[in-house]
Amino acid sequence: MTDPARSHGRKSIRASLRPRELITSTPELAGAWTARVITLLPQAFPGVLGESLTGRALQEGLWALDTIDLRPFGEGRHRNVDDTPAGGGAGMVLRADVMGRAIDEAMAGTSLGWPLIYLSPRGRRFDQQMARHLSQGPGVTLICGRFEGLDERVIEHYGIKEVSLGDFVMTGGEIAAQAVIDACVRLLPGVLGNAESAQDESHSNGLLEHPQYTRPAEWMGRTIPEVLTSGDHSKVERWRREMSERLTAERRPDLWDRHRKSQADKA
Repeated sequence: MTDPARSHGRKSIRASLRPRELITSTPELAGAWTARVITLLPQAFPGVLGESLTGRALQEGLWALDTIDLRPFGEGRHRNVDDTPAGGGAGMVLRADVMGRAIDEAMAGTSLGWPLIYLSPRGRRFDQQMARHLSQGPGVTLICGRFEGLDERVIEHYGIKEVSLGDFVMTGGEIAAQAVIDACVRLLPGVLGNAESAQDESHSNGLLEHPQYTRPAEWMGRTIPEVLTSGDHSKVERWRREMSERLTAERRPDLWDRHRKSQADKA
């Protein structure tokens, strides 16, 4: 019996300005959640995404990765992708015409409403809720910034959503893109193997995860909390909930306030 994840019937074809290999280790599969990444560093992918559970899921066709190299869309003999900022200032800015051509290529054949995201330090903070929302769609196109950023006209023209990992600046968007993809892929059916793993971890219910323990029963004079070895599942669940609430209140008061507000709204 043929494995449906590898069957030729799931391969998809879309219009492309770039030559494609006739045989690849991870072909585009119809219906598979797909991450398309516009980047100046296509060699950085899949990177860590090719390892462990996400890497195995990629090989099994549970998701697909398509990198769009920005350089071939550049201007002139040297394929320039950036230019000096209008009004003066340090650094360089990614050109609107170059990025526009790359976006048109990346979005060719996508469905209406396909997310187009620019990894930017000024964007909305990425969180578990956003990861869950993206994972429930057909895929996402991510733009990896470089230099001083992207011409604002491109963002306006395509209605691009800006997303940030946090209040810090990186040299480019590639690491951020891999983080976003990883957070989404692990939520796809069949990737983790145990659906409960995704339900019980940090942020899945708006709280930080409770402490975890395993063998040996005693280590360096420290023992596992007695409730966890009691065999009373209701007590275990209550303890875990209490610990999640305590850790969230102590370490992330912002999350705790948001959680309390959401609980009050439900009441």
